[in-house]
Amino acid sequence: MIVELKKVSKEYGQNGLRFWAVRDADFKVASGDFVSIVGPSGSGKSSLLHLAGCLDRPTSGSVLVDGVAVDRLSDAELSRVRRDRIGFIFQQFYLNDAMTALQNVLLPLELAHAKDRVERARAALANVGMADKEKSYPSQLSGGEQQRCAIARALVNSPELLLADEPTGSLDSESGKHVLQLMEGLHAARGLALVVVTHDPNVAARARTHIAIHDGRIQ
Repeated sequence: MIVELKKVSKEYGQNGLRFWAVRDADFKVASGDFVSIVGPSGSGKSSLLHLAGCLDRPTSGSVLVDGVAVDRLSDAELSRVRRDRIGFIFQQFYLNDAMTALQNVLLPLELAHAKDRVERARAALANVGMADKEKSYPSQLSGGEQQRCAIARALVNSPELLLADEPTGSLDSESGKHVLQLMEGLHAARGLALVVVTHDPNVAARARTHIAIHDGRIQ
């Protein structure tokens, strides 16, 4: 088991206005799984993904990574888990506009003080069909190319779990299809676990396991 949520709830809010984004969620992600999370806007999909990815700590319940509860880890230990074991892909790409494609992909390796950083970053770009774009800035890339660059960055540290939040949501249908095929191919080739939050029923249908969430509760 890579990640397990046990009766996890997450509350947000301030100034007396509080709400539960996730309520009593239970689910597991094992090596090689392909899971889709679906639900209407505001249902808690992204909050659930952030909890599974250790981007947020739960208000109650337990998030476990390989059987170790997240609340037992220091912030530094949790950062290492996210850096070394989990890759994140978001709808908005979150590329640094002042960096080339290669520099964007290099960033996680720089933070990890990894050896052979440039070679690994170039290999990651090549794996997503972007070898000829390493000197291009995000403004010089199409939406699909930017998302492929973001995927290369997410995978450059060879994570065991890839979490994607609406990865095709900002793309046209053709680019979205290519990005989805790319993620599926990497999932199959590497055996990594893939969890995708999506509004698109066609994307969700490609997963082997389906999770529906409504008003913060898994149905």
